[in-house]
Amino acid sequence: MASSHSQTVLFSILLFLSLHQACAKMTHLNFYFHVTDVQANATDYGTIIVMDQALRDGLDENSTLIGRVQGIQAAVGKDGSLETMFNFLFLNEKYNGSTLAIYGRAPLGTTIERPVIGGTGKFRMSTGYSLAKPVILSATRLVYELDVYVWTWKLK
Repeated sequence: MASSHSQTVLFSILLFLSLHQACAKMTHLNFYFHVTDVQANATDYGTIIVMDQALRDGLDENSTLIGRVQGIQAAVGKDGSLETMFNFLFLNEKYNGSTLAIYGRAPLGTTIERPVIGGTGKFRMSTGYSLAKPVILSATRLVYELDVYVWTWKLK
């Protein structure tokens, strides 16, 4: 009896994985999140910050603007870690008007991994994850390189 149940479970998992491969498209995005109005108390416990910052295609603050990061971050950890709720709003030609919703904990000074919990437009019904690596950390400017891996269901 247990063998039959195990086979059914295994078959169900394999079927799900096959359907996911057939019905989902993976997209890898790479861009830079520029924070230009750094607030000195941003990591003080209990601080809440609303933001609207640039997504650019390069490290330089004059590189092409491809979108905006709009959302909220709150200092929730006594260690300075943040809870982030961001929407990446794309303004470039390929994804214009589409968004990705990113949510999660952000420990400071290290690569930050957060889930992609949804999207709109070309990213409708998306899931995935993002990796944000700090590349410029100064008193006046922060820049993170982001690699975002998104699986979007093929609806058509």
